[in-house]
Amino acid sequence: MRYLITGGAGFIGSNLARYILEKGHEVVVLDNFATGKRENLTEIIDKITLIEGDIREKSVVDFAVSGCSAIFHQGALGSVPRSVADPVTSHDVNVNGTLTVLQSAREFNVKRIIFAASSSAYGEQAESPKIETMPALPISPYAASKASCEAYLQAYAAAYKMETISLRYFNVFGPRQDPFGAYAAVIPAFVSAFLKDKQPEVFGDGEQTRDFCYIENVCYANWLAANAAPENCDGRPMNIACNAAVSLNQILNKLQQLMQKTIKPIYKPERAGDVKHSLADITLAQKKIGYKPLVYFNEGLEKAINWYKENL
Repeated sequence: MRYLITGGAGFIGSNLARYILEKGHEVVVLDNFATGKRENLTEIIDKITLIEGDIREKSVVDFAVSGCSAIFHQGALGSVPRSVADPVTSHDVNVNGTLTVLQSAREFNVKRIIFAASSSAYGEQAESPKIETMPALPISPYAASKASCEAYLQAYAAAYKMETISLRYFNVFGPRQDPFGAYAAVIPAFVSAFLKDKQPEVFGDGEQTRDFCYIENVCYANWLAANAAPENCDGRPMNIACNAAVSLNQILNKLQQLMQKTIKPIYKPERAGDVKHSLADITLAQKKIGYKPLVYFNEGLEKAINWYKENL
């Protein structure tokens, strides 16, 4: 089988590319390297077909999808703070890019698309855990763009009989996640600070909680979605997480134990668009595609630390 991974040079995409290669299949990576990194593909570059281009360019996407069995659509402009600073570009890349991928897939008879949706679509709803029957109430342009893409996946499934699945990721972490820059995710940023004996920065009081999901779980969920029964591919979102809440302060305490360092964080004001608490109900994914977490937080954190120690 031949699979296309948009955004395949990014954190999730490059890990997924390795996962699919290990399954014995062909991998095509489409990436414009706006946020993806070439070094994420270094040791597999001779095993994949790499196409450098933008998901908003129809001719490029047409070329990439041709002959593929399915598409793992990971390509996007991530980060809530980035979207708050520049909502127009987030919309253009995420929504228009997704629509381009859907249209190319339709024209080239690629029936199945697995989309990287986001738990940010739930917004700041008090009910916990988050369940897919809750309405989307985004509080950032990034979240709004992801929720819009979900709607398009459902529309293409209904209107054109395409097999689409939206996987709502909850705070994915693990190897190859960028620890640097203004929009770095919290775990790699914390680990990087500890390795350099610097104080990590926490936006808010550190009591905000997330359902952290190790990258191996996400790769597994994508593979299950690619092989799910057609009747379960109606575009409707399903949560991909571990059904376990961890606070940022708990992460810092765990890092102090694992890395044997006592470094106090710097607490800064909360950022606009950030959600206070996020916990997933994963019953639907278990029912529809057979998903269950393979790696829980503590084990995943130790694996991530070891990778950063070797690669930073």
